Amino acid sequence: MAGGLFALLDDVAVLAKAAAASVDDVAAAAGRASVKASGVIVDDTAVTPQYVQGIEPKRELPIIKTIAIGSLRNKLLFILPAALLLSQFLPVALTPLLMVGGTYLCFEGVEKIWERVSGHGEDAAGKAHDEGQVADEKTITSGAIRTDFILSAEIMVISLNEVKDEPFVTRAIILAVVAVLITVLVYGVVALIVKMDDVGLHLAKGDGARAGLGRGLVAAMPKLLATLSVVGIAAMIWVGGHILLVGLDELSEYWSPLHYPYEWVHHVEEAVHDATGALGGVLGWVTNTIGSAILGLIVGAIVVAVMHVIPRKGGHDEAPADAPAVDETH
Repeated sequence: MAGGLFALLDDVAVLAKAAAASVDDVAAAAGRASVKASGVIVDDTAVTPQYVQGIEPKRELPIIKTIAIGSLRNKLLFILPAALLLSQFLPVALTPLLMVGGTYLCFEGVEKIWERVSGHGEDAAGKAHDEGQVADEKTITSGAIRTDFILSAEIMVISLNEVKDEPFVTRAIILAVVAVLITVLVYGVVALIVKMDDVGLHLAKGDGARAGLGRGLVAAMPKLLATLSVVGIAAMIWVGGHILLVGLDELSEYWSPLHYPYEWVHHVEEAVHDATGALGGVLGWVTNTIGSAILGLIVGAIVVAVMHVIPRKGGHDEAPADAPAVDETH
């Protein structure tokens, strides 16, 4: 009897160790998948604070909470099932799907640069602000959740691509963990960012070092948001370009010339790595990043030209000088 009990306890211990190992494997895989999606995560974190600009301070956190819940719903109820079914029954579509998302990231990054250079986007925002046009909370949250859907889809597909060789159930668990962790991380950081100035104002009412810290936080907010915006743009272009670079290499089995961009960047990366000694690993990575960013800039510029520049040049934004006036009395 005692022997049977000890045997049972031994079996339980073995199962517990196996379960712990499985948990560790899932956590490690979720960590790797999240790191691969880091560029999109940075962009998501940089974009979201813009949605609560001009909102009453007391409504900022409730709006962020609503967006976070919508983001988690996007990931778990819509994107995760679709991604799992795709990976199970049509895995060959993962690479093209990733490349579509990568192209969108390149487009969005270059579009932001184009708007800043041309002043088109800033002029529209400034005009709306001057006219006192502030969207209601429902409009803000629905727009933010729609934008989040695109970024969340890219995050989940990138993560899925990292664990595509895992069993179906393991993939589902890992992606669910990634969805929850990334949502908590992104919107937790966003909440801290948007309330930093309030914390600073509160501290500034004190004395001595506390007041100095408060004033420093208030002064740092615009710089932090500007830095996040620049980092987000750079991350979109780099990550999008890298996705395209790797995707072209994977598709080269169907048409060999697609391998050339990846081969060229990889060749330069290895040359830099071999020529720079102890710094070879870091400088090699930087070289690969620059190559990916160049490809992202090229692709993004082409899409921006097709979507914005060419239509504006070919369209008729202004009526001809001799056009008849429209009678608005009726």
